[in-house]
Amino acid sequence: MKKMALVNYAFHAMGSPCHVQFYASSKKVAQQAQKNLNDCLASLEQRYSRYRDDSLISVINRGAGLGKATPIDTETAALLAYAQQCYEESDGLFDVTSGILRRIWSMDKTALPSDGEVNELLPLIGWDKVQWSDKAVYLPLVGMQLDFGGIVKEYAADSVAQRLHGLGVVSGIVELGGDIKVIGPQPNGQGWPVAIRDPRQPDKVVIQLILTSGALASSGDYERFQLIDGVRYSHLLNPKTGKPVTGLRAVSILSEHCVVAGSLATLAMLKGEQGLSWLQENQLPFFCCQNDGQIYKQLQID
Repeated sequence: MKKMALVNYAFHAMGSPCHVQFYASSKKVAQQAQKNLNDCLASLEQRYSRYRDDSLISVINRGAGLGKATPIDTETAALLAYAQQCYEESDGLFDVTSGILRRIWSMDKTALPSDGEVNELLPLIGWDKVQWSDKAVYLPLVGMQLDFGGIVKEYAADSVAQRLHGLGVVSGIVELGGDIKVIGPQPNGQGWPVAIRDPRQPDKVVIQLILTSGALASSGDYERFQLIDGVRYSHLLNPKTGKPVTGLRAVSILSEHCVVAGSLATLAMLKGEQGLSWLQENQLPFFCCQNDGQIYKQLQID
């Protein structure tokens, strides 16, 4: 059997530190794999980053209320279909049109927005207002926005893993900003060690998992939050109230696909005080930390 070499590739993408490890049968395969994953991530950022004026998502948002739909490709249509599924299954809590709330809730703000400011933006939120098909999408109100921030990084992890697998890589792990997709176990059959950290003490590991397949994604207020008058406000906002959610500090979920794990973790956070009971009722494999510091888990740990 040909000896496999472990490739460790650390880089920065989608606003996050990333790390991919995989076993390659040759230097050529390793180089092809790195080029493919770089191309994949660059393509996704080019189309879906809200920080790029030339991205597809920015073009769609600039066209809001102007009377003309923006053409889309099949991948974008698939992401819109998934966004609709998330919206419907969450009773409207997971809504990719709620990014507009960042105007009044952001880490650089030093005061809470007024009820008037919140109420001014609420009419611009609502997936049910979006007009779309598999060919084009249109936002009917000036000021409306699409934001794939809650989907695209996790989707990227799945996409990178799929690309590497297509090149013959069968053993590896993809980690994009803390969201993880396993390509396959190590050549000796062992899994990959994955740590879940305390949301208030990032240097402290609270659970260590060994994954041979599937994905792990997390959502929480440990990296992005506002601190106003000594109170910590989550960056996760309820699209119905326009205000930060409370109840859980962080949620991590195991699933076959990273994009599913990520959206379920976000939904649990958005459910606020009902998040823990929702996780337990749906028998999802999870770890979570409540605002009072209590830790709960329903994970199969090797």
